[in-house]
Amino acid sequence: MAKPVAVEVYNPNGKYRVVSTKPMPGTRWINLLVDQGCRVEICHLTKTILSVEDIIDLIGNKCDGVIGQLTEDWGETLFSALSKAGGKAFSNMAVGYNNVDVEAANKYGIAVGNTPGVLTETTAELAASLSLAAARRIVEADGFMRAGLYEGWLPHLFVGNLLKGQTVGVIGAGRIGSAYARMMVEGFKMNLIYFDLYQSTRLEKFVTAYGQFLKANGEQPVTWKRASSMEEVLREADLISLHPVLDKTTYHLVNKERLAMMKKEAILVNCSRGPVIDEVALVNHLRENPMFRVGLDVFEEEPFMKPGLADMKNAIVVPHIASASKWTREGMATLAALNVLGRIKGYPIWSDPNRVDPFLNENASPPNASPSIVNSKALGLPVSKL
Repeated sequence: MAKPVAVEVYNPNGKYRVVSTKPMPGTRWINLLVDQGCRVEICHLTKTILSVEDIIDLIGNKCDGVIGQLTEDWGETLFSALSKAGGKAFSNMAVGYNNVDVEAANKYGIAVGNTPGVLTETTAELAASLSLAAARRIVEADGFMRAGLYEGWLPHLFVGNLLKGQTVGVIGAGRIGSAYARMMVEGFKMNLIYFDLYQSTRLEKFVTAYGQFLKANGEQPVTWKRASSMEEVLREADLISLHPVLDKTTYHLVNKERLAMMKKEAILVNCSRGPVIDEVALVNHLRENPMFRVGLDVFEEEPFMKPGLADMKNAIVVPHIASASKWTREGMATLAALNVLGRIKGYPIWSDPNRVDPFLNENASPPNASPSIVNSKALGLPVSKL
């Protein structure tokens, strides 16, 4: 097979050929594949985003499975190439799979894996970090110090927002949204308002119990409210964090009109998907409302930002690092590898993709199952009874 790019090979005589389009954190994922008879090839092409042509070259004439990244365009062309090479599985090293045409994968009988269950706390922590950094203007103050502008304490220097006693709004109270809400409620004694199509009973019970604890200790209890609409959250919250899925209904969920509903000194955080926010409208809103602040981990057209965003001092921008803790990224690599291995070996699908601790225990062999295959029902794959 032609090798158009630098490829690092493990277990060259392995029975099964698995390609990773990028080096991934840790070594456990490599060892797990090698121990099960896989030849592992890791692409070391220096370009950040591989093209469809690059990946076709990597797949070659024989490939049993591919581990890829959410920056790659996995559609008809790539699934056709993988099928022709005898491939059975592709897994994103990500929980999201907006880059994958699942219908095309179904057409060619290719299982599509993702890596939920390992990003919850890490992503929520970054959302909390952006919230605090925006509220206390930490990035602005850091730049001020590095520029040598600090000449002494001043009463009005970088005055920000106190979070205690304010209201945190969460749009999308799933696993990550709920984890973030708990951090902000317990960590900063914020009241909660949330909007979700489904009631988050566990979250409500948590806030109620914590409120009772505070009251019993002579402090002001925190409260919660389930909003009847997203607009209600936007109007009432002092700090808003977005955690919806991205689909046709949530594209530009936060637009010019909804930004105008928010408080003038509100803080908006997005660690979900970039297109949830109309970035052009956001830049204009930031420019017209200097006390409004935003913390962004994702962008509408990654890796690019809309013109003007980088110039806004009231915007904190980081390069899609919500899952970038060592434990989480190594866990994502492990789950992606086991998704591919499970289909190669003909293992069933794990019954609950959000409960993946058995796959992450380094002191024990992982279950004989694929942790998370998003099109398992469409392909008629059996579910594990473990």
